[in-house]
Amino acid sequence: MRAAFLILALAGPAAAQSVTVAQPVRAGATIPSDLLAFADTDIADGFADPRDLIGMEARVNLYPGRPIRQVEVGAPTVIQRNAVVPLVFTRGGLTITLEGRALQRAGDGESVRVMNLSSRSTVTGIATAAGAVLVN
Repeated sequence: MRAAFLILALAGPAAAQSVTVAQPVRAGATIPSDLLAFADTDIADGFADPRDLIGMEARVNLYPGRPIRQVEVGAPTVIQRNAVVPLVFTRGGLTITLEGRALQRAGDGESVRVMNLSSRSTVTGIATAAGAVLVN
């Protein structure tokens, strides 16, 4: 027991690794599995498992050797900025669908600001995989 403790104490901390890319990835591109690598640095908001990044979209340019932070990637874009999208308001059993203009891009399940084209007011809703925005 004493020898095991001594070995663990002398070993020191394990080298932490974060996920990075092997080649530059431009903003808006989907991250494929064959471009993922490890960097010998560890950051608090980084990724330790490359499987968490496969299929995600780069929100900024990603460079080799630099750890990927969680704010630098997101779900693939389903709503482009300035696109006309259906706004779906649902209350109880009533559903109202209007047209709106997306003020930013968003992935499935992400929050997005949209301007209602009828009233010119800005609302915030959740983007769906079908490209609609659900507003509560």
